[in-house]
Amino acid sequence: MMLRLLRERLAPYRTWLTLVVVFQFIGVVAMLYLPSLNADIIDEGVTKGDTGYIVRVGALMLGVSLVQIVCSVSAVWFGARTAMGFGRDVRAALFHRVGTFSAREVQHFGAPSLITRSTNDVQQVQMLVLMACTIAVSSPIMMVGGVIMALREDLGLGWVLAVVVPALFLSVGFVVSKMVPNFRAMQARIDEVNRVLREQITGIRVVRAFVREPHEAQRFGTANDELTDVAVRAGRWMATMFPLVMLVVNASSVAVIWFGGHRVDNGQMQVGALTAFLTYLMQILMSVMMATFMLMMIPRASVCGDRIVEVLDTHTSVPLPSEPVPPDPELRGHLDLEHVTFAYPGAESPVLSDVSLSARPGQTIAVIGSTGAGKSTLVNLVPRLFDATAGEVRVGGTDVRRIDLDLLWQQIGLVPQRAYLFTGTVRSNLLHGKPDATDEEIWAALEIAQGREFVEAMPEGLDAPVAQGGTNFSGGQRQRIAIARALIRRPGIYLFDDAFSALDLATDARLRAALKPVTTDATVLIVAQRVSTIVDADLILVLEDGRVVGRGTHHELLAGNETYQEIVTSQLTPEEAA
Repeated sequence: MMLRLLRERLAPYRTWLTLVVVFQFIGVVAMLYLPSLNADIIDEGVTKGDTGYIVRVGALMLGVSLVQIVCSVSAVWFGARTAMGFGRDVRAALFHRVGTFSAREVQHFGAPSLITRSTNDVQQVQMLVLMACTIAVSSPIMMVGGVIMALREDLGLGWVLAVVVPALFLSVGFVVSKMVPNFRAMQARIDEVNRVLREQITGIRVVRAFVREPHEAQRFGTANDELTDVAVRAGRWMATMFPLVMLVVNASSVAVIWFGGHRVDNGQMQVGALTAFLTYLMQILMSVMMATFMLMMIPRASVCGDRIVEVLDTHTSVPLPSEPVPPDPELRGHLDLEHVTFAYPGAESPVLSDVSLSARPGQTIAVIGSTGAGKSTLVNLVPRLFDATAGEVRVGGTDVRRIDLDLLWQQIGLVPQRAYLFTGTVRSNLLHGKPDATDEEIWAALEIAQGREFVEAMPEGLDAPVAQGGTNFSGGQRQRIAIARALIRRPGIYLFDDAFSALDLATDARLRAALKPVTTDATVLIVAQRVSTIVDADLILVLEDGRVVGRGTHHELLAGNETYQEIVTSQLTPEEAA
């Protein structure tokens, strides 16, 4: 999978990669030529005392050195641009792929893992690409060229190369094979540390409220220690690589000097040739050492690449329609569920079973039931956050699975159970609902949502800053801004998923009264826990264990539905219920 990722994502950079190879080749050839020129100066110029020859060859060496420097710098520049562009493209691809995921895929991977894959994992593969452009290209050229040039100087010492190079490769390969499983485990431990840290930061209020700091510190310490243990094991194998390489390098240097010295003493080799041979040997071993850096990075980058491809190869369970059909404009606001069933893969029982309802503009449909009855799941099926596993959900007379998602979402104003605000300002959050909304439209939506008063009280007004998740606002303020965000687009269908739970009863009543005039031409679907929120609904569905066990108005259900009676009795006095 790693090779496929590199092949596909590096395709746009073929020109730059070609330039990297060309510049690296010229630079390495120039570097390999220098020891031979140096040997000529020693054997021909110094030995014979020919100063002119020394000057001419020395000038040639300076020219070759200049070419080598220019080519090396150019190769690194193009390689860096390629690696950075690759990293940018992969991060963008991951972001867009995750953006298509339904809640099912996000739950499968987990948000901390998706963040790690989009940041740390991409960085590891990006560094591999950079090292490949600067080292992986030059090392084989230097290795092969060094062997050829060394044998040109003296064939008698060729056996040293035949012994040293394979020994170095075998020792390095053994160490790398031991590092791979440790690096794979290390990435999983990084995911776990990120998950624990994210939970603790997000839930810091709960942690402090229940005085769970020692427990959370212990939980993080456990995850941190597990990561450290795996990293130490990988580090131990990594630490053995450098001593192995240096042992081979030093032993081979001693062997060349020892046996080469005997050959010089016997007149079979000149001093300059011995110097050049030793230099070529160092270059060969240096190329192997540089390749070692690459080999050290490949196991971890390979694991990261597999994790990236796993995300990119995952397709959403809410696919786009192959031939989208627009909803009928004459049926704007029409919502129908026919025998809808939803079950998670592998689940013993469905979350929803055979749910049907029809809603028309001007109607308010309410859904009530105990926790886990499937109320939020029912709401999420309408905007296709999930797809029904059986039955049909229709918006504007068309199955939602046949409607283009952009067109579908334009028909819907959703206020989720957990009101989430984005980093920015109050204005930027409301513009999520309608990007071209005017200030008048924004204030009107806030007034209906009972949020105008507290926004006007802020010194910055609509430009008041919003922290990540809206944590600098109270729960009720977040809900009112989220409701205003849905109202500002004036959709045909409003979905309120327990969107009034953080409001006091007086604010709840004022908000529902303000909603009536602006929703006369739209369908309103409300999920609620409080009976007072839905008492005036045109139709109330009572859910229990994913099944509809009651259907009717408040008074009809109060007269004949036991489940609804229990809910009402637990919240209202007999006088209030009547």
